[in-house]
Amino acid sequence: MPVIGELIKKAIELGGKLSSEDSPEKAQAKVLNQLLESAKDTSFGKYYGFKKILEEKNPSHAFQEKVPYHDYDKIYNEWWKKIREGHKDITWPGINQYFAVSSGTTSNSKYIPVTDEMIDSIRNTGIQQVVSLSKYDLPPDFFERQIMMLGSSTALKKNNGFLEGEISGISASQIPFWFQRFYKPGPEISAIEDWDQRIEEIAKNAKDWDIGSISGIPSWIELMMKRVIAYHGVSSIHEIWPNLAVYTPGGVAFEPHRKSFEKNLAHPLVYIDTYLASEGFLAFQNRPDTEAMALVLDNGIYFEFVPFESGNMDENGAVKPEAKALTIGEVEENKDYILLISTVSGAWRYMIGDTIAFTDKEKGEIKITGRTKFFLNVVGSQLGVHQMDKAMEAIQEKFNLTIPEYTVAAIEENDEYLHRWYLGKDSGTADEGTVRDFLDAFLRDNNKNYNVARNKALKSIDVKIVPLSTFIAYNEKQKKKGGQVKFPRVMKAKPFKEWETFVQSI
Repeated sequence: MPVIGELIKKAIELGGKLSSEDSPEKAQAKVLNQLLESAKDTSFGKYYGFKKILEEKNPSHAFQEKVPYHDYDKIYNEWWKKIREGHKDITWPGINQYFAVSSGTTSNSKYIPVTDEMIDSIRNTGIQQVVSLSKYDLPPDFFERQIMMLGSSTALKKNNGFLEGEISGISASQIPFWFQRFYKPGPEISAIEDWDQRIEEIAKNAKDWDIGSISGIPSWIELMMKRVIAYHGVSSIHEIWPNLAVYTPGGVAFEPHRKSFEKNLAHPLVYIDTYLASEGFLAFQNRPDTEAMALVLDNGIYFEFVPFESGNMDENGAVKPEAKALTIGEVEENKDYILLISTVSGAWRYMIGDTIAFTDKEKGEIKITGRTKFFLNVVGSQLGVHQMDKAMEAIQEKFNLTIPEYTVAAIEENDEYLHRWYLGKDSGTADEGTVRDFLDAFLRDNNKNYNVARNKALKSIDVKIVPLSTFIAYNEKQKKKGGQVKFPRVMKAKPFKEWETFVQSI
């Protein structure tokens, strides 16, 4: 009997029973009040009158009336830039030690402040997620196994008095001492900046570890597993880590990756989704009988929701100033919303770039439905990334292909628009024309706006199937390899031209 594991599991179960749960509306009202109270004497708080907002009968409505929406460029140029210049009390009390550097799938790198309070928030949400494991049918000895957390390097870079890195690297660098015995690949290997060298060290040491769960972006976790398997000359990762039982993806939809991912396993895992962004730990799957994630409503992040409709967005994918935001008490289930957050890192009414839909309003459960900029609407097709992912799943099933990566752009040729798709194939063979016709029919059947567009301005679509290695090589060329890097699902004209030039060159 694994006594330690049994004790840990019992402690987790007890923690779950003792945790109190406010209604979503009440929890969020408390968070907003705490944020406004904490930041009322900052430059931002004074400028937008947080003290007066706190005195209002309905602070949430007053907050919406007084404080405008911010995308990254607006809040950085008007406020966060001053923090990087060394000024204190700008959008949050004091000054932060860390900046999370986002690799940027839709723009250049972003620098997002990470305060001590945000680090605590991320850690507390991580504990909540661990507590939720008591709801899953996991054996007691699972809780004695090690956890592989494969993110970006923990070797943070010093820049003008700040420490900079991707959020996964910052979080891993702050792992508490009691967790060190469980954490792999450990601080030394995690600090290796070169991705390939880090993976090689993981492969060398893999047999010495007893991994029970893995977390990280699917495409990079898959590459790591393939290298470990090849290094040791085995047929599946379970020959190296027989007790591997849980995988937490996060950051991207897992389903398009599932088929190629599971080729590295002897048996499927328990998949528990998470939503950890550079701006905070927003949600996680906290029960086994759903694929949705529960928003973290009581831990330093205040959420708002703008209906994802063309009238609410400008041509750059930003929320229009006049668009009405809803609180969590005002949303409807199964409707797409643009997600806004205000946080203990001094983000205020910040458009994080994701769209979500509520699957269970009472439980605050959501699914990520896409990216505001990963949205093809040049000719009215209104095609979101969630529908694209579903199409990729259907193609994989129909043609016995594995397509972990893809990208698409709307391009103009001979005064006509077309959608050009590149599919990154890991295995299988199929005729491009046949796949094109199937993809077109699938999207017509599942998106009425796309179907209308195909009968009008969207004259055709084009599909090109390339090796998955092409996507990986392009990331490497862009110096975006490993960690939190995600390949853009939708490209605009200029980056797409650069991508096509690269594809043609290899």
